[in-house]
Amino acid sequence: MNAVTRTPALAVMLTLAGCYAGGAASPTPAARPATARPWVTPAASPIQHVVFIVQENRSFNNLFMGYPGALTQDYGYNARGKKIQLAPQDLSSAFDMNHDSNAFFVDCDGAGKLPGTSCKMDGWSKEVPAGAPKNYPYAYVPRRQIAPYWSMAKQYVLADDMFASDLDSSFIAHQYVVAADAAGAVDYPSTDWGCEGGPNDTIRTLTARRRYGPRIAACFDIPSIGTEADSAGLTWRFYAGAIGGDGGIWSSYQAESRIYDTPDWAADVVNPPSQFLTDIGAGHLAGVTWITPTYKTSDHPGFAASQGPAWVASLVDAIGTSPFWSSTAIFIMWDDWGGWFDPVPPVYEDYDGLGFRVPLLMISPYAKRGYVTHVQYETSSVLRYIEDNFGLPQLSASDARANDPASDAFDYTQKPRTFKKIAGGKSASYWRRLDATTDPQEALKHIVGDD
Repeated sequence: MNAVTRTPALAVMLTLAGCYAGGAASPTPAARPATARPWVTPAASPIQHVVFIVQENRSFNNLFMGYPGALTQDYGYNARGKKIQLAPQDLSSAFDMNHDSNAFFVDCDGAGKLPGTSCKMDGWSKEVPAGAPKNYPYAYVPRRQIAPYWSMAKQYVLADDMFASDLDSSFIAHQYVVAADAAGAVDYPSTDWGCEGGPNDTIRTLTARRRYGPRIAACFDIPSIGTEADSAGLTWRFYAGAIGGDGGIWSSYQAESRIYDTPDWAADVVNPPSQFLTDIGAGHLAGVTWITPTYKTSDHPGFAASQGPAWVASLVDAIGTSPFWSSTAIFIMWDDWGGWFDPVPPVYEDYDGLGFRVPLLMISPYAKRGYVTHVQYETSSVLRYIEDNFGLPQLSASDARANDPASDAFDYTQKPRTFKKIAGGKSASYWRRLDATTDPQEALKHIVGDD
């Protein structure tokens, strides 16, 4: 019987509690300069480029079960107190589990109680998809199927106390990826996934006391890293599937009116995702870059997809073998838990977070080697790193409280490390062909809930 294990020396958690300030719009940002100036980072930082790769729907325990030095557990409990041994489950899983706000409350406490300010972590047995094996969410992915992720962790930094900033699913999670906020919204829109749906496309809200509130338009007028970068003259790109195309639901800025309704949408939101490989191969990398997958290159359950690890390895290899390696920090994060069991209760910060634990990998020539960090991080920690590195203002309560990993995961005084390719990657031409041939509607037939 294996208990929860962690290396003895735990870092002190420096998390500051934040209060939700509501979805009020901030003043309109200054117009973007016609020509962006070369960016100068603070003297202490050699980082000129930050790349944020967002994968889909996996808990930390599901992907890194048994990783040396990390907190994992090979069993869980159901709401009746029965111990359930975790079982191996292929990454190419056939079933998608509910992972909206209601699923959070059920998984958190088998009784499904609001407001979920403390979690028993015993409700996953109540979220088994129809037709799936008993106790399906109590599972982990065999290491051999995700070898590139483990290889990255061994070479660089893995965070085992990393949580989603929001408590629900992908639509809201992807707003936190760019804005550290979602204007009080929760779950997913009634029709389209953003401003393209118009005023009749609405989404419900969650109150400060974790009760469901009135519906609002699923198009938010809030600041984001994109608008802040524009004001500062810092270049940025968001690589995703086109709206209505393969993976287009994960294109975060479609729900940010200050980007979607401006020239930024055509200039800085780029599809398909494989275009990133073409751009970096041609010597182009923005100051801040996001990359989201297609359905087939995601780790999302229910798509029968297994190419996520190779896709991410290819992205990292493209950066690592480029002239940008010596000035780049890469963050790889999974947006939400996807319904998979995890033994670590999330910390209650405010109405919308924290969500369940998810993996975070940090890769750079200045990242510590083979290091498991136990500092508490969240989605907005990546945004806090971007803000602190480039001198941008904070966006919300979430990034204001979030720990910046610069001091714990990176050592800017060390000699930049020579890049070693990640085994398992594939060529840029392979991914371009896959983008051109995947049928998004076929993939969507297998998905339930929010995505």
